[in-house]
Amino acid sequence: MPRQKKREAEESYALARRAAELALTKKAEDIVILNMSRISGFTDYFVICHGVGELQVKAISDAVEDGLAEDKEKVWHREGYENRKWILLDYVDVVFHVFDRDSREFYGLERLWGDAEKEIIEDEAPVAAAKH
Repeated sequence: MPRQKKREAEESYALARRAAELALTKKAEDIVILNMSRISGFTDYFVICHGVGELQVKAISDAVEDGLAEDKEKVWHREGYENRKWILLDYVDVVFHVFDRDSREFYGLERLWGDAEKEIIEDEAPVAAAKH
């Protein structure tokens, strides 16, 4: 099946935000959305994050894929699930990347695509005060 863009810009952004929110449910770290629409012909958005180990990388990937499947979004291509250092979930207009910390630093997608507009996604849940 050839790769074809299928969404309007607003729909692509909504899908990227949803993927980021699902990643937050598994405590993904340093989540960013890169707007690739002006600098790439192959996708509209990258969502990039990392976990602290192979189990968390898998859990984040599973949460995104399962959550988007519930929204009737089917992954077009999946890579890296076996070694869990860098898992890529390709939804054509949105490509979700979850790394372990070392692999994210090594591959440096944010540096490679430094011309892309960048949005940082943070957990907006209130943090409980520590008891003394």
